[in-house]
Amino acid sequence: MNIENAQKQVDDWIKTHGVRYFNELTNMAQLTEEVGEVARIIARRYGEQSEKESDKNKDLGEELADVLFVVLCLANQTGIDLQDAFEKKLDIKTKRDHDRHHKNKKLK
Repeated sequence: MNIENAQKQVDDWIKTHGVRYFNELTNMAQLTEEVGEVARIIARRYGEQSEKESDKNKDLGEELADVLFVVLCLANQTGIDLQDAFEKKLDIKTKRDHDRHHKNKKLK
């Protein structure tokens, strides 16, 4: 699936199962909440914090999918073609960062 199709799937889901999109500010708050859930799993599972028993069954993939869903909602409701925006960003990063990362002694 490409990003364009994912945006359409989210829009179809909202139209079929949701009443409407939450407003942009609510979705931004929801995105922050979802990123926090990802951070909690990463910090406890891969970082130095101990993982609580109640967190051991948390699915990182599911939480990342929640982040993606809200990002797609924000793109849809603000009229952004995320496929196009991503391709442009990847091109910028490729031109800007190729040599920089290869020359970074910290990464070797």
